[in-house]
Amino acid sequence: MNLLLLDHGAGNVTSVERALHRLGANPQRANTAESLATADAIILPGVGHYSALIRALDERQLRAPLVAAIQRGVPFLGICLGLQALYKSSQEAPELNGLNLLPGHVSSLPANVKLPHMGWNQLQLSRPSRLLANISPDAFFYFAHSFAATEPNGEAVALCNYGAPFVAVIENRNIHATQFHPEKSGAPGSQLLENFLEASHS
Repeated sequence: MNLLLLDHGAGNVTSVERALHRLGANPQRANTAESLATADAIILPGVGHYSALIRALDERQLRAPLVAAIQRGVPFLGICLGLQALYKSSQEAPELNGLNLLPGHVSSLPANVKLPHMGWNQLQLSRPSRLLANISPDAFFYFAHSFAATEPNGEAVALCNYGAPFVAVIENRNIHATQFHPEKSGAPGSQLLENFLEASHS
């Protein structure tokens, strides 16, 4: 399987790569339209500011080929900002358009909690999930963010609560995404990545 790790300069690309190697996968780092055209599965990591991810995709002319790959059914996993980029826009950089593959917008978490939301938290499963198969419902995952999709439109299979509910895991046809960092979430995160790899083979 040609597993593409989209390397747009995010700081967590190396840690995601290492986590995949531990599972026996052989991801290929790439950031060209040609590589997206031949990918069998795509992982889009992201940390930091929303604008940095979106501008990196646009500057490298990756937006259109990434959207085309997802729309033709290539299995996709977005991590952290990789989840937020799927929506129309984000309050963190309202002047920029997201990938617009899911309805809705990303907004700030409530001001009455300490931001960023950083550390371990649990999920609230809303429907059966391939990504979360063989993972305890009591498992904790590692989060590091101040913005989130706070108005689920049916794409969420799990929510998390930090001041208010927000989308934690997405499954929508071939689109998968997590607001938390599976590469930093120990055994549950490793199982989630393995579940994505298995789903990508099927």
